[in-house]
Amino acid sequence: QVQLVESGGGSVQAGGSLRLSCVGYGYTIDYNCMGWFRQAPGKEREWFATISAGGTNRYYADSVAGRFTIDRDNTKNTVYLQMNSLKPEDTAMYYCAKVYCDTWKRAMSWGQGTQVTVSS
Repeated sequence: QVQLVESGGGSVQAGGSLRLSCVGYGYTIDYNCMGWFRQAPGKEREWFATISAGGTNRYYADSVAGRFTIDRDNTKNTVYLQMNSLKPEDTAMYYCAKVYCDTWKRAMSWGQGTQVTVSS
């Protein structure tokens, strides 16, 4: 079964850090651009980070630039998201996705998500 599985979510106070992981099962992510999206209650799912297949290029939304870092380890078939200086407005369900490399923010397939809650 082909799927992406996220982990690492949880509850943290503002200013804290979390590291999310996303593992690909049933296929290799080596040749895919990979991204992270999030969806807060009552809001649409939004893109905020992408890493190229080789890991050379990274793209971030302004809302997370300078605080979040996307990375990958293709030997572990895993994509990571290091989140620092978390804010209450970062509270959302976080999703990993394969994304189209030409637009780098349009998803092909999703994981099931992991919840991040930031308290003030």
